[in-house]
Amino acid sequence: QVQLVESGGGLVQPGGSLRLSCAASGRFLSINDMGWYRQAPGKQRELVATIAAGGTTNYADSVKGRFTISRDNTKRTMYLQMNSLKPEDTAVYYCNADIVRSIYRRPDSYWGQGTQVTVSS
Repeated sequence: QVQLVESGGGLVQPGGSLRLSCAASGRFLSINDMGWYRQAPGKQRELVATIAAGGTTNYADSVKGRFTISRDNTKRTMYLQMNSLKPEDTAVYYCNADIVRSIYRRPDSYWGQGTQVTVSS
């Protein structure tokens, strides 16, 4: 069974930093695109950043220059380095990955359970 598990969330003061991790486990062939999304209370889930298997990245305008997405394919893990955090970054952060389980089927999309990030003084 394929699973994505996030870690690294917590409470941080404005201007601080956090590093989120998303580890994939289970039996599969490879991981295509991966991404981080977030959902604040009363708001829809929104894209934060994505990273392709080859390393191409994409960021929401609200986090450009402050957040950095990366991945280690050998460890099956994706990261989100978040610097200069603001109160409006407060949300539950979810990781997403398109995972290839078989050469005979299209990639399946998986989600992690989410990790809370709270930015407050």
